[in-house]
Amino acid sequence: MGREILDRPAPPAHERIAYGELSQQFGELRLPNGAGPHPLALLLHGGFWRAAFDLKHMGHLGAALAKEGVASFNAEYRKIGEPGGGYPGILDDVRLAAGLLPRLGKRIDSRRAVVVGFSAGGQLALWLGNEEVHEFRGVVSLAGVADLERAWEMGLSNRVVDDFLGGSPQQVPERYRHASPASRLPVKVRQRLLHGVEDDVVPVEIARGYARRAGGRVHLREIPGAGHFEPIDPHSTAWPLVRDTILELLS
Repeated sequence: MGREILDRPAPPAHERIAYGELSQQFGELRLPNGAGPHPLALLLHGGFWRAAFDLKHMGHLGAALAKEGVASFNAEYRKIGEPGGGYPGILDDVRLAAGLLPRLGKRIDSRRAVVVGFSAGGQLALWLGNEEVHEFRGVVSLAGVADLERAWEMGLSNRVVDDFLGGSPQQVPERYRHASPASRLPVKVRQRLLHGVEDDVVPVEIARGYARRAGGRVHLREIPGAGHFEPIDPHSTAWPLVRDTILELLS
């Protein structure tokens, strides 16, 4: 199980919905069978905030959640290399996407909602959970970049955090304080961190350090034998834990 999920076509969404006026400000809505109203997961994709990646790989997770009775809104956003991407455009976009949730229709119960982010999307999900734009029942970070300063120190993905925030922690400290989940403790909602022990893209050390600092409302589950991509692949052995964690927060 690995990067092939990035190239595997996901089942089609039911609807594409704009949450803003720009071309990247849209999301894919996937619905379970039945009239609902269904609980909802806001999905935020990974790709180290770069324009080379888009929302398609999170479609697999959305389709699998639909089989469990959970609707999903898989949000795209402006990325590094696109006009307005990087800081603060990406953060502005995910706030806008969250603000749309109550207007997704009668089949959606936006009062029962979680935000789920993968990799760089994990950073966005953890950040969004501490914003006051929507009352989420919880946040699920899958292999998430929970600490941007530590990610910068480790030089992840050719120092991509430099590109995202426009400099080092010494050069733009206020941006790190604003954008890094580790700088925004204590958390306001329940957070669940699921991270593969064998992850060589975003090392589990980042999640461990964040969980130690965060305390009571943050729970880390390390997944033995799993790398970076298994948590978003419904065909992997990590999927039951991901599924059960999301359903527990929604219950």
